Amino acid sequence: MLSMRRVLLADDDTEVRLGMVDLLDDLGLEVLQAESGPEAIELFRARVVRRPIDLLVLDVHMPGCTGLEVFDVLRRERDGLPCIFYSGAATLDLEQQALEAGARAFLRKPVKPDQFRAQVRLALGDPAA
Repeated sequence: MLSMRRVLLADDDTEVRLGMVDLLDDLGLEVLQAESGPEAIELFRARVVRRPIDLLVLDVHMPGCTGLEVFDVLRRERDGLPCIFYSGAATLDLEQQALEAGARAFLRKPVKPDQFRAQVRLALGDPAA
């Protein structure tokens, strides 16, 4: 069961972000949302004090800083922090860069719902994945 697990999802496109949140709705997760890279970092730092974030789900291209930059900053603050990236402008180089940075998965938009949910479950260590 994934209840009580926290996911931080960042995407500057409101419609896409809300769609991704909807895809996670039936998993029982608490999903925190950010509209930019800097907002994701700020939200992560604010929440770590109370209850930590268990998974990052980041769009690669966002204003302020990219998803890769967000992950670089936050993984230095918490080693082993799992992250899933997704992008509508994905290239093999970008995917390789994300995976080399330590991402658990790299998905292309439009994200396939079942694949996305399965990757989230795997990243959170759900035995039902």
